Amino acid sequence: MSFVMVIQGTSYNPRWHATPMQSATYTLFRNAILGEQQVICDYDSRIRELCPHIIGTNRRGEEVVLAWQFAGESSGPLPQWRCLKLAGVRNARTREGRWHEGGSHQTTQTCVSDIDLDINVHVRKLR
Repeated sequence: MSFVMVIQGTSYNPRWHATPMQSATYTLFRNAILGEQQVICDYDSRIRELCPHIIGTNRRGEEVVLAWQFAGESSGPLPQWRCLKLAGVRNARTREGRWHEGGSHQTTQTCVSDIDLDINVHVRKLR
């Protein structure tokens, strides 16, 4: 039997540790959330500077992260929220630096349907 609850219209499966099936990129982003570290990576042929906020899988079961892109390259204005499919991320690395947050939480995110880790729920509420 699996435990799933709904948080603001999004299903949430409380997994507090990484499972063996997760990719190395998933583990890097997950650890970045836990440590409130920035991530620099290549995605869609652009260098992105991000602060990941929510990680899990989308409705298709693909590993995804919802991140605030505060710098780097973009096809549109920055900063802005980004939904990244982790299979498309290349050369990801973490770094120390100021944590950046999105200015608006007025809409429900649709990037991550099965949430593994949310910085606002699992990291900051534990302090």
